[in-house]
Amino acid sequence: MRAVHLLGVPLDLGGNRRGTDMGPSAFRIAGIADHLSALGLSVTDKGDIPSPIPETKGPGDPRKRYVKEIAKVCQRLCQASLASLEAGALPIALGGDHSLAAGSVSAAAAYLRARRKALGLIWVDAHGDINSPSSSTSGNVHGMPLAALLGSEPLELASLGGATPAVLARHTVLVGIRNLDDREKQIVRAARVHVFTMKEIDRLGIAEVMERAIALATRGTGGFHVSYDLDACDPTVAPGVGTPVKGGLSYREAHVVMEMVAESGQMTSLDLVELNPTLDDRNATAVLGTELALSALGKSIL
Repeated sequence: MRAVHLLGVPLDLGGNRRGTDMGPSAFRIAGIADHLSALGLSVTDKGDIPSPIPETKGPGDPRKRYVKEIAKVCQRLCQASLASLEAGALPIALGGDHSLAAGSVSAAAAYLRARRKALGLIWVDAHGDINSPSSSTSGNVHGMPLAALLGSEPLELASLGGATPAVLARHTVLVGIRNLDDREKQIVRAARVHVFTMKEIDRLGIAEVMERAIALATRGTGGFHVSYDLDACDPTVAPGVGTPVKGGLSYREAHVVMEMVAESGQMTSLDLVELNPTLDDRNATAVLGTELALSALGKSIL
């Protein structure tokens, strides 16, 4: 019986809209633990990683707002995720804004590094999340975690797992991208990560894109982490996100991503992030995220 650990991360410091701190509760209301258990998995809800709210902290450096507090949360998540991996469980981080990925991905990278293997990363998102404090126009750290994982900024997030970079560009694949500003387009190109925009998904089909993405993320690695921002999905199927962008993954495309991840058998760990229940419609986005977790862990149509 495969073990799964649920790690709630009520992090609401990385963006500019309140509400993602309620994301983990919304997943629990959607019954994520019970549904995963029904697949025959051994599921343990490890509770929430302690996370402060903005009202209790000052934003600090305007180029990377709340970064010190975010780093503390990510460090706790990194330690908890690593403990789950060491225990033979697959950790699922329930967010919470996307800055938490600095902790969860660093843990998976550290786990494989100790076994002399590299980590692949599949980043499913409408956005690149690869800004640095010097390039960000908002200072919102949820737009920076991938930059930290691939490099050295923000410094507070870049070496949580004990090494920099946590992942290499050649092992990193972005899927579903459709909203980059001009400066971020330059950064993505310079980073030399692999990118499949919605245009490529429209032209090639999601199955072909995922075949290529998984091949890239598993080439020379010991497996891959999936960081799934629910705003990768079209707002018609995932309304409860802080930064919705039209033209995203359809319901079936969103599931094909996860079904093919399950078929690969190479996923080490998973994030489901940017769920904002204050913007949702009767918890529909939390239900979708729960269904996506089921697909990623092997629920089949037949």
